[in-house]
Amino acid sequence: MRVLNYLELDSRLDRAGIGTAHDQQVKALSRAAAAGADVEVVTSPWRDGDPVGGLRGALGGRDPLVDYDVAHCNLVGPASVALARHAKYRDRPLVLHCHVTSEDFRESFRGSNTVAPALRRYLRWFYSQADLVLCPSEYTERRLADYPVEAPVRAMSNGVDLGSIAGHERLRERYRERYGIDGTAMFAVGSVFERKGLTDFCEVAKRSDHEFVWFGTVDSGPQASSTVRRWTRDPPENVTFTGWVDEKAGAFGAGDVFFFPTKVENQGLVVLEAMACGKACVLRDIPVFREYFEDGHDCLLRSTREGFAEALDSLAADETLRERLGANARETAATHSLDRVGEQLVGVYEDLLARRDATGSAGADASGNR
Repeated sequence: MRVLNYLELDSRLDRAGIGTAHDQQVKALSRAAAAGADVEVVTSPWRDGDPVGGLRGALGGRDPLVDYDVAHCNLVGPASVALARHAKYRDRPLVLHCHVTSEDFRESFRGSNTVAPALRRYLRWFYSQADLVLCPSEYTERRLADYPVEAPVRAMSNGVDLGSIAGHERLRERYRERYGIDGTAMFAVGSVFERKGLTDFCEVAKRSDHEFVWFGTVDSGPQASSTVRRWTRDPPENVTFTGWVDEKAGAFGAGDVFFFPTKVENQGLVVLEAMACGKACVLRDIPVFREYFEDGHDCLLRSTREGFAEALDSLAADETLRERLGANARETAATHSLDRVGEQLVGVYEDLLARRDATGSAGADASGNR
């Protein structure tokens, strides 16, 4: 079977979690194919890989889009809407992957809170077109049920790509020297948003003697929120915002305790990456983290700034505790392998194709083939 696994605006999302998740899907499916699964993956909907090739095909009387058996879209923009319509027209099973919700859009960009209610209505309409909606967690599955999305929804981990963080240990000294890091460093990785817990990150740092480092893109354009501008222009003395880093593995190598007080996540890919590196993690106690992680076993979950500060102090003072949590975290991350993701995706596609062949409809059953 040929799967069109498409990410609209892929070149602009290579630094975002959505881009990482899409890359991991493609890699997971490629591994599944290498292991013998009957799956071929294409990532561009255009014939010959670009719109010009598509136009040549159209002028020659051919469909400008590639042939495929299953369409799998990872974004929600106009090109994804058009591809969804195309899949329906050609009676091809349509999988829509929910990486975006109105809840996790809030507190991200300037004006995002104002747009969020309208986005919720749009997402309800868009996701409802699918034969199956995939999402990264049961938490997100429950949110979509509240919209409500009128399509079967199935939770499936995004997984973690160990190759993307390989060599983090050998990059440690280089990145610590580059950013002037000394001692036990509390760190975060990812774009700097208030939703990611920016204010709590800085307020906890202000009452601490430890170093705090946030590795990730800082928006400076008109889309940047006033909160991001305020904290990044005048951070506490012990807080460093690095901006974009060339090697993600270097960020995970340089830091010691992963501190991620994010308010809303659909899964939290960076947490799995930190855990795969064996880092002790201090996370906000939110439902999605309770779903995947265990307080005191592979992380510390806290709800207040006082709780965050206490947890970070404990880990800074107790190397044995850091090592125990880190070792357990590495085992947790191992359960989210890309091999498993590939097997699950292939199973989803095969089920949808079998259902279409058996019933004449690509729709999944009410349980989402779980």
